[in-house]
Amino acid sequence: ARVRGTLDVFAAMREARTRHGPDAVGSYIISMAQDVDDVLTVMWLATLGGLGPADALPLDVTPLFETVPDLERAEAVLDRLFVDPSVAPHLARREKRQVVMVGYSDSNKDGGIAAARWALQQALQGMADSATRNEITLTVFHGRGGTVSRGGGSVHRAVSAMPPAAIGGRLRLTEQGEVIDAKYGLAPIALRNVERMLGAVVLRTATAGDAPDPTEWHPMADVMAAAARSAYRGLVYEDPRFTAFFRSATPIDVIERMAIGSRPASRRSGAGVQDLRAIPWVFSWTQCRAMLTGWYGLGTGLEAAVTAHGIDRLRAAARTWPFLDAMLADVEMVLAKADLEITAMYMSLVDDEAAPLFDRVREEFDRTVAHVLEIRGAETLLESEPTLRRSIRLRNPYVDPMNVLQVDLLRRWRAEGRPDGALFTALLSSVNGIARGLQNTG
Repeated sequence: ARVRGTLDVFAAMREARTRHGPDAVGSYIISMAQDVDDVLTVMWLATLGGLGPADALPLDVTPLFETVPDLERAEAVLDRLFVDPSVAPHLARREKRQVVMVGYSDSNKDGGIAAARWALQQALQGMADSATRNEITLTVFHGRGGTVSRGGGSVHRAVSAMPPAAIGGRLRLTEQGEVIDAKYGLAPIALRNVERMLGAVVLRTATAGDAPDPTEWHPMADVMAAAARSAYRGLVYEDPRFTAFFRSATPIDVIERMAIGSRPASRRSGAGVQDLRAIPWVFSWTQCRAMLTGWYGLGTGLEAAVTAHGIDRLRAAARTWPFLDAMLADVEMVLAKADLEITAMYMSLVDDEAAPLFDRVREEFDRTVAHVLEIRGAETLLESEPTLRRSIRLRNPYVDPMNVLQVDLLRRWRAEGRPDGALFTALLSSVNGIARGLQNTG
């Protein structure tokens, strides 16, 4: 059925081009890629759909690397892709230009923020190296979401942290959800955001030759990412109690029934974390104020890096390496927005077997805060961002009562079998209110 549907899409593209000209439809299609075959399959289906022979297809196939393992394989996949006998002639006709998309959401969900950010950083450099070796003009398409867990945050800081070769004077990214209205709802704000993005790209490209070599920090980042990913997956994927903990401690069962997107909350049926899409995954942890997806595992990773390389090395890296500085700044913001005292109220919804996992979450939270402050030489979170710190402090008291109400509503709604009706309507209002108050969803 999926193959037939794909062929129908290509047939519709062919018909639109025939009727309305070659510019009637988009010129590229995105394909999740674990190997070269994933790209070749799309090209083959496009040929079967009547768009033309493989070496003359009127579209670009954009491989998408999302999970941590996919990102780790990205350079090798591109090396094979660029010399493939079916792809090389196609690229030659397309002026040897290739768009590659990297995903922030699923990589974070797969391995936690530290492992995902480091895998993305290495993939960006590796893909740029592959493009240089094969004389390809590469454009990286960044699949960013609104929250830090899904690649959100300051674009200027993110661009400054990317390898210069991966920028090459070009920036392509997605803007999603409430970010679109916040950044582009008013013309002056939209113009300012475009100026900041353009300025970041120009500055990063112009100063590429002046940037210090960051390779001395790579062994430290390897240690940090490996330990962080182990801690994250040890909780989320390897502890058999976690699914019950997650589904009880967050309003995920409410979010799954909300009409807030074009796709279902999970890729397949089932209650597990593995198949849950990134937006409801992040959204649910934001609602209970744990913000777990934006920091869990980093404390363990930083601790391992300090043990292996010393605190002075970590502090030096945070001062001079934009990648580490940007990641710590993003995580610091998430930690400041989190409130585990509010999260603790949701533990009354968790059964006795899964409840001890909250102690593990709290320990990792305290560990992460302690190491971030130590490395950045600060006494309090957001010490260098007083405006943001004040905004969070003033806003949160108005959100707290909604969390109290949400816990009570969840308890009553679940006890009655999760019916539609007044309780569910009230729960939807609480979800919307908390999201608006925190200015974060997924």
